[in-house]
Amino acid sequence: MWRWSAPHPDWKPEKGGPGGWEQRVGSLYYEAAEAVVLIDPLVPPAETSERDRFLASLDRDVTRAGRPVAILLANHYHVRSARELHERYRETPGASVWAHETGRGDGPVTHRFLEGRVLPGGLRAFSLTGLNPDEVAFYVPEHRAVVAADAILGAGGGKLRVAPASWAEAGEEGQSRYRDLLRGELRRLLDLPIDMVLVSHGESVLENGGAALAAALDAPAWGE
Repeated sequence: MWRWSAPHPDWKPEKGGPGGWEQRVGSLYYEAAEAVVLIDPLVPPAETSERDRFLASLDRDVTRAGRPVAILLANHYHVRSARELHERYRETPGASVWAHETGRGDGPVTHRFLEGRVLPGGLRAFSLTGLNPDEVAFYVPEHRAVVAADAILGAGGGKLRVAPASWAEAGEEGQSRYRDLLRGELRRLLDLPIDMVLVSHGESVLENGGAALAAALDAPAWGE
């Protein structure tokens, strides 16, 4: 299992700062027994040496593994490079794209799931409707790792923070769900054995992840 980061194409300086998000965002490669799992993959920008190096490395690993590629999306914002990679690997050894049942129809989604379904690689999905209806966190049992999209952010120094209310759906209904549901939904993850919390935004936590998540749930949200 390895994590990589790439610059987000929509990032602008005003996106940063308190309550904002990092210019580079993370994605995950996980080589399971029956599939190569890519979570929220983002390929580096076109016509860059970083892109060439990344795709060459990914091609080598996919070819060596000889297993179908399963692309898992943690929300509709993270379609990212799913279409490109689905096209790249759909013939040999084969590829699929998985998204939550409530996600939007855009993107090259081949399979829909709800919480409770066992996903490729044995992953489990936990719904986080307090942020967005299709937001999920994935759990990788083999590595005792939680993989978060937008609901949990890395604060550096082994610390995490919950996403701020500004990241939830606008309007009273969305903000009410954020206030009433999100932290409770995240707290369910504490029932799992967690060593690592791998985030899309910020610095991941590679040890004592359960304690870091518990501390985040008792702390102010990101930027507050």
